[in-house]
Amino acid sequence: MIGGVLAGIANYFDIDPTIIRIAYVVLSIASIGFPGLVAYIIMWIIIPEEKLV
Repeated sequence: MIGGVLAGIANYFDIDPTIIRIAYVVLSIASIGFPGLVAYIIMWIIIPEEKLV
């Protein structure tokens, strides 16, 4: 829950954030973790911040 990337993706697809987080962790562990970390950092940079009204 560092950058809110997974919660943002879950919000965009209207899915429970817990499901997205668990799927991300499982996929990261299955790929030895490093690619998952790099993907998270790239998404953190690319995905715009939510504008609060």
